[in-house]
Amino acid sequence: MGTRRLSREQALQALFYMDMHRDPGEDPVGSFCNSFTEENPAEPFFHRLVCGVQENRETIDTVIEQFSSNWKLSRMSCVDRNVLRIAAFELLFCADIPPKVSINEAIDVGKRFGTEESGAFINGILDSLRIAIEENQVSCVPKATGQSS
Repeated sequence: MGTRRLSREQALQALFYMDMHRDPGEDPVGSFCNSFTEENPAEPFFHRLVCGVQENRETIDTVIEQFSSNWKLSRMSCVDRNVLRIAAFELLFCADIPPKVSINEAIDVGKRFGTEESGAFINGILDSLRIAIEENQVSCVPKATGQSS
């Protein structure tokens, strides 16, 4: 498994934990990273994803709800919701990652950790978002936030 895939899977796990606990503690990301005893080559991209999602969560959640017909974020499974947040962050804030890569990775991670329907659900929302970005209906935000690798 590549380090970026590992980073995405670990980011999903960390965001899932924070989403499920109202008060995940003072430094949930640090606690998550400290649970690994070996050096983690996925850590820089992991931090980029988790911090980027946290810092831009309101924007990301608004965009996801805009493209998820009849689905409020609160009704989505926690896995699907956080896979979508990671991929939407990549699509909106990470110009260095091709959109199709972000979408394919999200589908694969969703299939691995979600339900049988997760892949199709995630694909539908993210592909609609990708098309809207390409047609300049949604603007990508070139921010320095979350960009360090």
